Amino acid sequence: MQRDSVMRKNAWVSLAALAVLLAAGCTDVTTEPQSTVSSANIFDDPSAYRSFLAKLYAGLSVTGQQGPAGAADIEGIDEGFSQYIRGLWQLQELPTDEAVIQWGDESLPELNTMAWGSANRFTTAFYARIFFQVSLANEFLRETTAAKLTERGASAALQAEVDAYRAEARFLRALSYWHGMDAFGEIPLLTEDHPVGQKPGQASRAEIFEFVVDELNAIRPELPQAGAGQYGRADQGAVMMLLAKLHMNAEAYGVGDQYTEALAATEAVIGSGAYQLADSYMLNFLADNHTSPEIIFPVTFDGLHTRTWGGTTFLVNAAVGGSMDPAEYGIPGGGWWGLRVTPEFVALFPGGAGSADERSDVLYTDGQTLEINTLLGDFTQGYAAPKYRNITSTGAQGSHGTHPDTDFPMFRLADAYLMYAEAHLRGGGGTAAQALDYVNDVRRRAYDGGGGEITAGELTLAFILDERARELFWEAHRRTDLIRYGLFTGGDYLWSWKGGVQDGEATEPCKALYPLPASELLSNPNLTQNFPECY
Repeated sequence: MQRDSVMRKNAWVSLAALAVLLAAGCTDVTTEPQSTVSSANIFDDPSAYRSFLAKLYAGLSVTGQQGPAGAADIEGIDEGFSQYIRGLWQLQELPTDEAVIQWGDESLPELNTMAWGSANRFTTAFYARIFFQVSLANEFLRETTAAKLTERGASAALQAEVDAYRAEARFLRALSYWHGMDAFGEIPLLTEDHPVGQKPGQASRAEIFEFVVDELNAIRPELPQAGAGQYGRADQGAVMMLLAKLHMNAEAYGVGDQYTEALAATEAVIGSGAYQLADSYMLNFLADNHTSPEIIFPVTFDGLHTRTWGGTTFLVNAAVGGSMDPAEYGIPGGGWWGLRVTPEFVALFPGGAGSADERSDVLYTDGQTLEINTLLGDFTQGYAAPKYRNITSTGAQGSHGTHPDTDFPMFRLADAYLMYAEAHLRGGGGTAAQALDYVNDVRRRAYDGGGGEITAGELTLAFILDERARELFWEAHRRTDLIRYGLFTGGDYLWSWKGGVQDGEATEPCKALYPLPASELLSNPNLTQNFPECY
């Protein structure tokens, strides 16, 4: 991958952190935010287009116009709680067997127990963050049309550069629409052509799915080849991974079986030759994980230039507590005593914590109990899992003692390998031999001393689901995976505190979707609640 042939990560995130083209304070989340500057003069400086694009990327990392807090984009909630990756992670992980959190913040325990309602502060904040991102992308696209550029006297070279930026903006909008559709179901579909100020109605999941797939296929040729772009920015590898995710879950989205398309997308990623499994599994989660050849699309963080109380600051700090030495994880000031895993997750590793599967070495057991008898208030119940760390592969601390340099690996190659195998088993094509080889590639790394390979007879859909948990835990995939397998709601698979009881109990099918925020329904009469019988 050409990671060092262009601007370094820190320079890009610095630009993103300084980009302040749009105003903060979005309370009516599907109303376009107002600009703090006039488009009639801001684009006199050609670099403004790049700064605006940087703000779109920064929307995945930071929460306002200064870091780690201050001049927030989203009002009405603690700024760190509103951060994009923190919102995505909490909605994908806390209601599953992979994570519990012992904090009692208003609305947070409801995520662990599937007891959320339409006024939940965290689901509302993530919905707002999604549409803030969409609104920024739409405004960028409005201000960068060929007509606008010609009107401003842009050179041919600048117009070509901005056209490439437009493709990136469309990718980021598509990413947020996928997250919105996956979490909330039927949501508004707003583009740059939507009249500003008009209250939107809802689009079906199938309509949003079709829009996002069409967008990704349209922009793919306009982006750099897989692995050839600037680190932290979209390229064709990121596009194909997002397409693979959409097609893998197409049945859950109501558009039918698309496993053939999913397998083809993973083949495009793998066949590009741009990525390879990192020699060390943990390199993907350390402060220098930008050196990993495996990460396809990261959300970048930097302890000096991209500070937030969400993102990997949350993932690093909240996983450390009890008898753990915070300095070992690059946060010498101390952990936050929050996140652990359930005993059901630990049981997915044969032999439990410290097994021959080196991925289980992440689990911290000293002073921790396996069982979680009390959900709130006691960090020592449940094994800790400090997967994300603010230390480098050489053992050095990151640039800041609280805010890590660790990037969030939204898409990486091991996921593509496992999606290929699952798509094959579901009838998507490919070959059994190739599927088995990809799975064993992942497992050979996990069992560095050997012994991790499985046989063709052991490669089943159930095995793939468990392997995805072992390989991808705490990477914001689990809820979507369990829904695809029909195990997220109902009583076929129970885990600790599912449904609000220690041993777990069946939950209602409507919990497969989060409700539209009550505040949004009040402000926009064109919206109707998903599953009104539940919410």
